[in-house]
Amino acid sequence: MRHTWRWFGPIDKVSVKDAAQAGAEGIVSALHHIATGEVWPEDEIARRHEAIEAGGLVWDVVESIPVSEDIKTQSGEWKHHIANWQETLRRLSTSGIRTVCYNFMPILDWTRTDLRWETGHGARAMRFDLVDFAAFDIHILKRPAAAADYPDWLTEEATHRFSGMPDARILALGKNIGAGLPGSADGYTLDQLLEKLRSYHGIDRHRLQQNLVDFLSEVAPVAEEVGINICAHGDDPPWPLLGLPRILSTEADYAHMLDAVDIRANGVTLCTGSLGARPDNDLPFIAKRFADRIHFVHLRNVTRDTDTVPCSFFEDEHLEGATDMVAVIAALVSEEARRRKEGRADHQIPMRPDHGQEILDDITRGAQPGYPAIGRLKGLAELRGIERTLTHARYGLGV
Repeated sequence: MRHTWRWFGPIDKVSVKDAAQAGAEGIVSALHHIATGEVWPEDEIARRHEAIEAGGLVWDVVESIPVSEDIKTQSGEWKHHIANWQETLRRLSTSGIRTVCYNFMPILDWTRTDLRWETGHGARAMRFDLVDFAAFDIHILKRPAAAADYPDWLTEEATHRFSGMPDARILALGKNIGAGLPGSADGYTLDQLLEKLRSYHGIDRHRLQQNLVDFLSEVAPVAEEVGINICAHGDDPPWPLLGLPRILSTEADYAHMLDAVDIRANGVTLCTGSLGARPDNDLPFIAKRFADRIHFVHLRNVTRDTDTVPCSFFEDEHLEGATDMVAVIAALVSEEARRRKEGRADHQIPMRPDHGQEILDDITRGAQPGYPAIGRLKGLAELRGIERTLTHARYGLGV
């Protein structure tokens, strides 16, 4: 695989040189300062390439071109935004980009109740606490009829927890859950979040699925024409939140998307952490089933508190948690070998160590939550070791 590293641009406290020292071969980045729905300017694209190359690496993957809420709801300027998305693809292709990741989650990107939860050995990890989330939804956000979306036991436990919740925790939950896309300055106040939720009135799961298919029917042919693979990131966490539908949470969801727009350029960002929060997602099997359409990989692991859907979970070390990472990487190594035999230009799949626990000096560095230097270095080293061992064994090179 092509070992990459997410970099949020000049504001990132982990530099491109840090990434190179950690063993990364390329960078995953985006122009977070460009407003959602706007065309990315050619000079800004060139400037990001130059900044990355100055650190000794190259820009391999765009993560992400944001998909506007207008597109997701097919309202307002959605057709104009799709045209701008297409034009941005053309400009990125001209600059040398061949992989673009995106997501289709309504309003919120990945959602966590804790951004720096302390683990048993003192590391900091991101966590989704189901009881805290329900307490936020019912008692802090006060979404109309929110309690009806939860079983009685969870509503009661959330009410009990909220009754003793300190003001600082109430504020932190609002900030953590209302955060925008990673790397962006966006975020929502409680009133803004409620207003956004109202914009999804009447949009159920079927409607949102169709809106995704309509979007891909317009952009995937352009991606294919300009030589870019686009790849959808899964829902995180992979179940409905705040009364909003989720449509990329399971194997069946991805099969629907790929079958509806059956173009090789239309593919998957296989995120083992996002999909791994559900016990009914078999990640090694999913990697094998969609191997031909996997264009980008996020490797991370989660430990679930229970095997229910939904559940609480935290982001564990890369080789711990619920997902058999060795089996997943074995499936990917096998797919790369198959592609090389076919002579495919995209035989090498870009991968990045997704997220990571804050350990050692990470705790004082203050980097973007989930994107520490040392925690990701550790994860990349472990993942690279598995890949190299499997590759050597596959070709009889010994270990």
